[in-house]
Amino acid sequence: MLEPLLRDRRGLSPVLSVLLIFASVAILIAGMRAAAPLLTPFLLAIFIAVLTAPPLFFLRRRGFPTWAALSVVVAALLAAGGVLTVIIGGSLNDFSANLPEYEARLRQQVGELLAWLRGFGIDVPREAFTSLLDPAEAMHLAGQMLSGLGGLLANAFLILLTVVFLLFEASQMPDKLRAALKRPEKPLQRLEAIASNINRYMAIKTLTSLLTGAGVALWLGFLGVDFPLLWGLVAFLLNFVPNIGSIIAAIPAVLLALVQLGLGSALWSALGYLLINGLVGNVLEPRVMGRGLGLSTLVVFVSLVFWGWVLGPVGMFLSVPLTMSLKIALDSSPETRPVAVLLGSDVVPRPPAQSPVDAPATPDKNA
Repeated sequence: MLEPLLRDRRGLSPVLSVLLIFASVAILIAGMRAAAPLLTPFLLAIFIAVLTAPPLFFLRRRGFPTWAALSVVVAALLAAGGVLTVIIGGSLNDFSANLPEYEARLRQQVGELLAWLRGFGIDVPREAFTSLLDPAEAMHLAGQMLSGLGGLLANAFLILLTVVFLLFEASQMPDKLRAALKRPEKPLQRLEAIASNINRYMAIKTLTSLLTGAGVALWLGFLGVDFPLLWGLVAFLLNFVPNIGSIIAAIPAVLLALVQLGLGSALWSALGYLLINGLVGNVLEPRVMGRGLGLSTLVVFVSLVFWGWVLGPVGMFLSVPLTMSLKIALDSSPETRPVAVLLGSDVVPRPPAQSPVDAPATPDKNA
C-alpha cells in the first residue's frame, strides 16, 4: 500500500527526491562552513584572478609569452598589496587599539541623550534602549569585520600562489578544451560569453568602487575624521554589495565622526556618503553597466546574510560577486534563463514569438 508513495518510475517518490536534495544541500553548506578557513582564501583568489585575467590576456595578444605576461601581472599585484599593507595596516591596528575607547564614548553619549530626553519628560530605560539600538555594538561589529579582513594578510602568500596557478590554467583552458572535446566550438563559445560578461561586470564594478572609495576617503579626510584611508577601503570593498553595502560602510565612519568631532561632522559625513553613493550608484553605474546586470534587492540581502554566515566577514564582500557570477552563468543558457530573470533587478520582457502569419514568406522555387 505504501509502494506508490515511496517509489516512482525511477525508484523514488517525488517527496523523497526533494528531501534527498535538501539533505544534500544542507550537508554541502555545513561542509562549506566547516572548511571556511580554507575556502575563503580560495574564493578570494578566484575573485582576484577574474579581475587580473583581462590584463594577462591583453599582454598575450600583444605578443608577450605567458610567463612574461604572468610576471607583469604578479608584480602589479605585489605592488598593490604592498601599498595596501603599508597604508592600511597601521590604520587598522590603531583603530583596533582605540576601539574600546570609542565604544565607551558612544555609550556615554547614549547616556547623555537619554538624560536630555528625560528633561522633556520622555523617560526611556537605558537597558531597553541599548537592547534595541546600541551604537557601540555597531562599532564593535565593524571592528570584527575589519579584523577578519586583516586576517587575510596572514594568507597572502597562499592567495597569491593560488592566483598564479589559476591565471596559468586560464591561459591554457581553451587549448585543453579543444583537445579534449570532439566538438568544442559550442562549449567554447558559451564559456567565452560567460567569462566576457563576468569580466565586464567585475571591471565596471571595480572602477565604480574605486571612485566610491576615493571619494569617501577624500571627504572624510577633509572633515578630519580619523583613518579616512581605512574607511575608503571599506567603502571600496562594500560597494560590491549594491544598496546594502553603502549603508553598512557608512555606519562605523559616521559613528566615529560623532564620537570624535560631534554631531555636525557626523551629519556632514552621512551627507557625503549619500551624495557619493547616489552619484556613483544611481547615475554613473547604471549608465555604464546597462540593463540586465543587476540583482534583486532581496537576493542581495539574502546572499549577504548567507555568505556572511558561511564564510565570515569576507563572505559578505564576496557574496554579490559570487551570486552575480551565478546569474550570468544561468543567463547564458535558454534552459536556465528564467532563474536568472528571477534573480535580476530588471524585468526584461521576453521577445514575442513570431507567429506563422507574421513570419516572412519564403520564395517559391517553382515560381
